[in-house]
Amino acid sequence: MQYKVPLADPYITDEDVTAVAKAVKEKKLSQGEYVQRFEEEFCRYVGVKRSVAVCNGTAALHVALAAIGIKPGDEVVVPSFSFVATANCVLYQGAKPVFADIDPLTYNVEPNQIEKKITSNTKAVIPVHYAGQPADMDPICEMAKRHGIYIIEDAAEAHGALYKDRKAGNLADMGCFSFYPNKNMTTCEGGMVTVNDDELAERMEMIRSHGQDKRYHHVILGFNYRMTDVQAALGTVQLRRLDWVIEEKVKKAAHYNKEIKERFSKEVSPPYVAPDATHVYMFYPVRFRSMEMRDKAAVKLEEKGIETRVAFPPIHLQPLYQDLFNYKRGCLPTTEEVSDTILCIPIYPHITQETQDYVIGALKEVFQ
Repeated sequence: MQYKVPLADPYITDEDVTAVAKAVKEKKLSQGEYVQRFEEEFCRYVGVKRSVAVCNGTAALHVALAAIGIKPGDEVVVPSFSFVATANCVLYQGAKPVFADIDPLTYNVEPNQIEKKITSNTKAVIPVHYAGQPADMDPICEMAKRHGIYIIEDAAEAHGALYKDRKAGNLADMGCFSFYPNKNMTTCEGGMVTVNDDELAERMEMIRSHGQDKRYHHVILGFNYRMTDVQAALGTVQLRRLDWVIEEKVKKAAHYNKEIKERFSKEVSPPYVAPDATHVYMFYPVRFRSMEMRDKAAVKLEEKGIETRVAFPPIHLQPLYQDLFNYKRGCLPTTEEVSDTILCIPIYPHITQETQDYVIGALKEVFQ
């Protein structure tokens, strides 16, 4: 279906096209100087010592877990309210993802729920910064320090988001980003791991390139997870525009907030923003009173050519995880309730107020 109003729309300009064309004309096609430049600029933006560029956000998570030595028998605590890659990367290492429930306001993993899941086998926690709002990281990091475990931020949706004036990706041991086209900046496909530990960075650089420390000298098991210079050329330009994209999306979110509060305050809840965090609105998720009402809204908006998304169905209720671990409905009540009643509606930096009002008008028809 060709949507009149897509859920997300990457902001691409002639500057992006020129940057990509320049890299291609220079025959800078595989990983090289453009990737290095992109890594350096991303470090400065996030405020970290090292960045390791990879081919996608899933690879970023996998490289991070491999670098800290996650192995069979280990457990990693993750939220179930996320894209499936957050948990799948734990399986890639032969370890077990253990699901923790979320906060009903922010939809981020709840620190107290993490603590309940920690055992002697727990080696790491992956908090997800859902939709572009950082999780409550201080208590999570304090807990990790007490238990001697790693914290890896899944910041795939939170480029530029702040928690207590620190950027996502600089709040824990490592941060993992995705540059998929629906994100606030894109390299088509692509990912990045941010870290302040040189040894971990060097290990991840080997893992992304077949485990080699120099050409044809393979010292550990690695993968082919390299980013290309063409992707990096696009990413460098997109990064320089990121703060503007965030500023525009915050404005668009404010318009939605106002209209929803004025028109549907009893039926629909706009996103909640925690006092210690900023929200960069990679998604704009709204909550309905019931699943029935949410599903009715989704159908109505689709009829009007408006793309929506239930982001996300719980990972623990996916057939793969039910088969592997026998998870049943009811074990993560907040995650399940949120997933049953949430719907993401279109937002992007260049969406017009007229288009937003068209979306609001379609919602109004649901409640008439």
